[in-house]
Amino acid sequence: MSSKTDSDVEKASDPVTVDPIAPEENVVDWDPNDTDNPHNWRSGKKWRHIILVSLLALVTNMGPTTCAAGISQIVQEFEITSDTLTTLAITIYVLGLALGPMFISPLSEVYGRLPVYHGATTAQFMVFRFFSGAMGGVPMALGGGTIADLTAPAERAMAMALFSLGPLTGPVLGPLLGGFIAGGAGWRWTFWFLVILGGSIEIACITLMRETHPKVLLDRRVSRLRMSTGNPKLESKLTRANVTPQQMLIQALVRPTMLLIRSPILLIISLYVAVVFGTLYLLFITFVPVFEGQYGFTTTVSGLTYLGLGTVLLAAMATFTLTSNRIQAARMKKENLEQPRPEYRLILMIAFSPLVGLGLFLYGWTTEYRVHWIVPIIGTFITGFGAYFVLMPAQLYLIDLFGSAGAASALGANNLLRSMASTFLPLAGPPMYDTLGYGWGNTLLGFLALAFVPGPILFYKFGERLRAKTQVKM
Repeated sequence: MSSKTDSDVEKASDPVTVDPIAPEENVVDWDPNDTDNPHNWRSGKKWRHIILVSLLALVTNMGPTTCAAGISQIVQEFEITSDTLTTLAITIYVLGLALGPMFISPLSEVYGRLPVYHGATTAQFMVFRFFSGAMGGVPMALGGGTIADLTAPAERAMAMALFSLGPLTGPVLGPLLGGFIAGGAGWRWTFWFLVILGGSIEIACITLMRETHPKVLLDRRVSRLRMSTGNPKLESKLTRANVTPQQMLIQALVRPTMLLIRSPILLIISLYVAVVFGTLYLLFITFVPVFEGQYGFTTTVSGLTYLGLGTVLLAAMATFTLTSNRIQAARMKKENLEQPRPEYRLILMIAFSPLVGLGLFLYGWTTEYRVHWIVPIIGTFITGFGAYFVLMPAQLYLIDLFGSAGAASALGANNLLRSMASTFLPLAGPPMYDTLGYGWGNTLLGFLALAFVPGPILFYKFGERLRAKTQVKM
């Protein structure tokens, strides 16, 4: 067999090829229209998988906030007196989302996506919330990899738009539904609701999902061909030379951290997403004291205040779906390119991301002066619209950069920073608002979000040159 060359992860956007090998008679590769290649599956089969992983992402992201509306009941039952511990009761789930996928999702790049999808007192309450998040967070990292397995870059926008609704609408739907459930049946039923919903989706996944990782599928074909032909020298084109399965596993486990360290693009984009998500979770924990404390809403009605964010996310998805491919096509035509540059994904982020800070300014000062409740909700509407256009282009950009070979690891690293910020930034909320008030407190967050706005602009202009200088090997 000929020796393999390391793939330049950030320069190649091919979602299937990992380590190209010179064509030889003992090398097994996909045929041009091979129906076993996930890229060539029927459209209905592809979308079945995309919808299922999107539903997994949705229920995963409902987990942190479904109990938020009933947190006062939990505090009373467990006699929690600390504001920090009260906030941690909600956000510790997100810490699990951060740490779990870092160690679990890379296994998919060795053993395949499917097995990993199916694998996963006050002190007791906190511990089980953490482990629930650790296992539930796996679909967030694997979903992008699955979509990369199934789609070419030009086909990804709609699939990722659907998948990204989970991380954004889950934290909104959670307290909206949780308010009615906790108000009518008590806080325990908010968790039973998640068990029933998640269990139903998992049954559908077990029944309908199939393996999508191209390397794993090609390895299985090689095993069958070795048995049927009696030729033990057959080797998959996507298999690394002279690397044992144990070495591959170790590399997969450390890869997310190494990518964060060695890829400045991944680090900056992940930090930006982390700040935006941490800010959203900080907003969520202010809804109860603001709308129940200042505006006198009941527990049930306070859940409706999340509708501003929920409505805008649907509007943002529609906007993205209508504009993304058109913008790519226009830029390709202008630059006379046959394949889109990954940096085209950043155009919508550049246009709409400043809305995150502007919405925070409006929410903060209108709650500070107790303006009619609809105005701060409009502020959350503006913030949510901007947040969608940070998360969605960021995920697509990373998938296009790292392809099917590294998407799970790159998104796992992205999820780590995002979930860490969503866990610990809200803990700073109560003392910050006690000191600065809602006006200056949210103004500080708004300026923090605006500080990252130049990042995607610089990556759009210089990203290709930066990728050439900072080659990340897989």
